[in-house]
Amino acid sequence: MSGILIVDKPAGWTSHDVVGKTRGLAHTRRVGHAGTLDPMATGVLVVLVGRATRAAEFAEAQVKGYSARIRFGMTTDTLDTEGKVLSEGGRRPSLDEILAVLPRFTGKIEQIPPMYSAIKLGGRKLYEIARAGGEVERKPREVYISKLSCSGPLPDGDYELDVECSKGTYIRSLCADIGEALGCGACMSALRRTYSGAFRVEDALTLEEIEARGAENCLLPVDALFSELPELRLAGAREERAVRNGSAAPCRAAEGRYRVYSESGEFLMLGAVKDGVLRTIKSFFEV
Repeated sequence: MSGILIVDKPAGWTSHDVVGKTRGLAHTRRVGHAGTLDPMATGVLVVLVGRATRAAEFAEAQVKGYSARIRFGMTTDTLDTEGKVLSEGGRRPSLDEILAVLPRFTGKIEQIPPMYSAIKLGGRKLYEIARAGGEVERKPREVYISKLSCSGPLPDGDYELDVECSKGTYIRSLCADIGEALGCGACMSALRRTYSGAFRVEDALTLEEIEARGAENCLLPVDALFSELPELRLAGAREERAVRNGSAAPCRAAEGRYRVYSESGEFLMLGAVKDGVLRTIKSFFEV
């Protein structure tokens, strides 16, 4: 069994929990995910099964979208409402005040990863150090936020952020940094990933739905991950043999990246054409 499952991750589950459940549903140990979601978060988790796990680096790199709630006037050690409260009762800014600072957090920005994260330092995950009462210096990381908007307030006083960003972006850190910029503090109160690349939350399935239908009936083909790229179909057996052997093959297609298929239509690889030669970036055919 090989392919992609678009899971609507439930709150309270870690991404690793979802992978463990999927291993049982798909009856295979070869399962991974692309882009960790915090336990409190819900929404799109791209789960890779079988040979599709070879696509993890490409799935992780895709742009991601989030709908987040931000609570002003409150700070916590985890940067979300599930952590220990460090301060509360601060002022609540107006929407105009919030909108005025958002341009500072659009485009290339630097974030300091939160202590409560799965990043490893010296072989230990940061959240393990934090739970033991420790704190270590973290180097800022550059991320890219391509879209950022805010609406509200909601009935409970929280505001809603819509974010489109690169991999490695911490929405919890973004909320805390916005609160710091406004001088009132803030933390994240809810998070839902609405899309990852071309995969939308509207098309995601719950684990219960996957179990009811059967995992094999819910799998998307691995080439769905590269749907934005043009298709390249090989002309015959000679070219296919070269590709399957990992060799370069002459090609008249324009330079660029392609989804490469056999003459019969089997997806073989992600490839690149340059100087009239087709080369493998990553193969996905069964061996």
